[in-house]
Amino acid sequence: MDAETARDQARRYLHTTAETVRRVEDECLNDVVSAATLLVASLRSGGKLLICGNGGSAADAQHLATEFVSTFTIDNLRPSIPAIALTTDTSLLTAIANDFGGEGMFERQVESLGREGDVLIAISTSGNSVNVIRAAERARTQGLKVIALTGATGGDLAGLADAAVRVPSTVTAHIQECHLAVEQLLASLVEDALYPRAERAPAKGTSAKGTSGGAERALPTTEEV
Repeated sequence: MDAETARDQARRYLHTTAETVRRVEDECLNDVVSAATLLVASLRSGGKLLICGNGGSAADAQHLATEFVSTFTIDNLRPSIPAIALTTDTSLLTAIANDFGGEGMFERQVESLGREGDVLIAISTSGNSVNVIRAAERARTQGLKVIALTGATGGDLAGLADAAVRVPSTVTAHIQECHLAVEQLLASLVEDALYPRAERAPAKGTSAKGTSGGAERALPTTEEV
């Protein structure tokens, strides 16, 4: 592949990514706000968040849990927000898969950890991942709210959700890219609702207007560098 061909291919890919994100804004904004509202209501009443998905969505689950438990921003810190990724304990996951089958690896954890008033964030690009669907079904029977992040069709998962964000694409890569943007947005909305930035103490070495000696920040600073 020559350089010009590679540039053309990259340009087309990035254009599709940008267009898909724009369509999320047009088509999914109300659902994102509904999801954020459910999260805030649960957390204000003492609930916690359980998050699950497979493959890249498992990585998303871990990333999103980190944004809540650690912090989404470092220039204005706040108390930790309780969230658990159900994708991280290899001993537990392999034991459940061995004893009950892989389809139950998230359901079993929801059964153990989920309480009425908690929220399950279920991530599946197809909306048809059986282990994620079973987790959502278990969550509903135990009084948890369910938020689904899916692709365009929603699959069976969307029908089990109290709020479903259906990314308007059938391409897994672009759905995953938009899921990450939505997840970051949810973390930001929840953090600012529970702990408004104006009421938070600046992190050590920063001022309310930004970093020491620096200009006021136009956007939050993430924890990653």
